[in-house]
Amino acid sequence: MDRMLVVVFNDENRAFQGKTALTQLQDQGNINVYGYAVVAENADRTATIKQADNSGPLGSLFGMSFGALAGALFGPAGLMLGAAAGLGGGAAVDFTNLGVGQDFLDDVAKTLTPGKVALVAEVDEEWTAPVDSSMEALGGVVLRRALSDVQKQVRQENIAAMKADVAQFKAEQAQAQADRKTRLQEKINQLESRIEAQMQKLQERGIISDKKAQARAKALEAKAAVAQAKAS
Repeated sequence: MDRMLVVVFNDENRAFQGKTALTQLQDQGNINVYGYAVVAENADRTATIKQADNSGPLGSLFGMSFGALAGALFGPAGLMLGAAAGLGGGAAVDFTNLGVGQDFLDDVAKTLTPGKVALVAEVDEEWTAPVDSSMEALGGVVLRRALSDVQKQVRQENIAAMKADVAQFKAEQAQAQADRKTRLQEKINQLESRIEAQMQKLQERGIISDKKAQARAKALEAKAAVAQAKAS
């Protein structure tokens, strides 16, 4: 399952050990790592990116994910740091496209207090025990969230509700007086504009999901090829 991981450590050295452990888990076939970043939380609640790698199979797609995450956690300063580290693009991506809820952000913000360091990664893991065991052995607190289609369903329900309102307003408009017709038309225009925006976000999410699926497939093919080469 495709997940966003945030592992919080008490110091930078432990965070880098966590990054090494994550790489080892991938080499052992327990997980696939699509990209990572080590981020330190400063006393003024800004962030410093210590190390990042988005050169994996998801390439710039992880950059967008991390850029959005940095922006949500650290505000504009986080986004600027993301761009400086070659992980920009998050500012242009609606965070809900990642399928990660506000409750996850709140949990991370409470755990990642000033002076602590986080290992942020997008991974594919079949079960959570390998990562949890490795990170907890280093004193890390693991927070994870599956990158699901929940937000897609919410958007679709919102669109359906707004379309129902538009239909109701149009029915009333057909029988209304001139001044009332004008006010109803303004409401219709506003709702139709919002529907269009929501439809655009659904389309963007679909494009990102398709590209991630293709990248994951290529990564698995490459991994299988390496394993076959070693076996022959």
